[in-house]
Amino acid sequence: MFDQVIARIAGRFGRVEPRSTARAYLLGLLSATQRKNCWQLAEQAGHARPGPMQRLLRYARWDADTVRYDVRAYAVDHLGDDGVLIVDETGFVKKGSMSAGGATPVHRHSRPDRELPGRRVPRLRH
Repeated sequence: MFDQVIARIAGRFGRVEPRSTARAYLLGLLSATQRKNCWQLAEQAGHARPGPMQRLLRYARWDADTVRYDVRAYAVDHLGDDGVLIVDETGFVKKGSMSAGGATPVHRHSRPDRELPGRRVPRLRH
């Protein structure tokens, strides 16, 4: 199934390098790797450095909306018109100022575990 999705989005990447890096990136996101940053995803892919992952996200030319549409179309094709796909945006609250996204919150409700009593904060499952 994974290779079918990759085949469907492959044409959205004009060059072989970003195409293969996108595949490795997605495999890394789906892996059991606890931290999903470019260093850990690069290690998961067997790269010595995070450069290819960073280039994919920063410089490679591809349309994220079109790729998202392709993945959605694949899901609809396999689930049917009456199918339901539930996306779980599970995450964790950042701690400290050195981790990505760990700076002082800018928006009033950016730390739901502290500012919205009774609101459930999803956690990563180990």
